[in-house]
Amino acid sequence: MGLDTSSQPLREKLYEIIFEADTPAGKGFDVILLILILLSVLIVMLETVSTIEENYMQLLLWAEWAITIFFTLEYILRIYSARNRVSYIFSFYGIVDLLSILPAYISLAFKGTHYLLTIRALRLLRVFRILKLGTYLIESQVLWAALRASRIKITVFLTTVLIIVCIMGSTMYLIEGEANENFASIPISMYWAIVTVTTVGYGDIAPVTPIGQFIAAILMILGYGVLAVPTGIVSVELAHASKEHPYTPTDCPHCTPDDHDIDAVFCKFCGTKI
Repeated sequence: MGLDTSSQPLREKLYEIIFEADTPAGKGFDVILLILILLSVLIVMLETVSTIEENYMQLLLWAEWAITIFFTLEYILRIYSARNRVSYIFSFYGIVDLLSILPAYISLAFKGTHYLLTIRALRLLRVFRILKLGTYLIESQVLWAALRASRIKITVFLTTVLIIVCIMGSTMYLIEGEANENFASIPISMYWAIVTVTTVGYGDIAPVTPIGQFIAAILMILGYGVLAVPTGIVSVELAHASKEHPYTPTDCPHCTPDDHDIDAVFCKFCGTKI
């Protein structure tokens, strides 16, 4: 779905400015974009401060909509100038770019949803590309590969923890139900078991019977072991993923996917030489 840009200098120029960070114009555009993202997130935060809202709400509102309109135009231009529009629209950054403007327009119908504009902070991930911090991108891909490889083991682990929580919650309801009004139901008792086994310990619910306190002590000790299991699983997969060391040497000049391997010569999506 690539486009011939040889006869479309405007589209090619927009592509270089919007998608590339190697040219002065592209880097300047991205820096301005990052500043506006930070400013936008700051504005949303300031709107929740009562004293600032009372005195500067109108100014903040105008600034927020000015930035939203800019991001909307930028998103349209990204689609227009992208060499592979479908690939960009459904890419990670494409979805984030869309989600970063939707809450503002949804807030016209549903009040308060504009606070979700803080999702724009995800767009700050582009700072790694702009500042040439390729090492951070490499390590993030290694971490993501480790998490994907751990998903089956983690799923089994979490299922086991949920079974333990269900059993212990039901047990505590039987033991504490009559003597302690805080354990009023099995779901509430399961909530207590989750808080205890994860060593969070809010303290809002606590057993009062000797047997209940004994079970609570066992869960607390068990909690330390529970925390160690996923850490060990991810650590092993992380070491394995580090050996493979996949990373993105460069963006494909034809399409937007950029998760190529370290020794990639051609794009694995469209076959273009990178």
